[in-house]
Amino acid sequence: MIRVAILTLSDKGSRGEREDISGPAIKDVITTVNGRVDYYEVIPDEKDLIKEKLIEYSNKVDLILTTGGTGLSPRDVTPDATLDVIERPVPGIAEAIRVEGFKKTDRAMLSRAVAGVLGNSLIINLPGSPKAIRESLDVIKGVLPHAIEKIRGGTDDCAIQEDNTP
Repeated sequence: MIRVAILTLSDKGSRGEREDISGPAIKDVITTVNGRVDYYEVIPDEKDLIKEKLIEYSNKVDLILTTGGTGLSPRDVTPDATLDVIERPVPGIAEAIRVEGFKKTDRAMLSRAVAGVLGNSLIINLPGSPKAIRESLDVIKGVLPHAIEKIRGGTDDCAIQEDNTP
């Protein structure tokens, strides 16, 4: 079981002015990969608060998924907060999401989303739209169990043989 925290970053959502549909979209997909959502919050786009929550949840879950705040607007600070707290970047995750997203829209190249490890947790920034969330998670959900196992200290080989078996 992968223990998950979801953080939706939205000024309007945190004030109750907009319903969060992105967090529930994450939950729908993550449960298909043996994920259990233990924590879910909608918080404003405040860099220090985001950092505080990432640190807090890194002591409680295996996977922290953020949604929103990954673009170019002045209030889009999720990647900045994430970079401030991660100990080891995992750039291939964000790169794979952008590559797949670019097949659907050229705006995917504007994403500043990042991924990395903090303590025993993998943090991944996802886009804000439910459609883009589903597409992004479809790209990476196959590697999540292996990534979590490695972060937990698993010693299985990472190499895959030609017949696609570990």
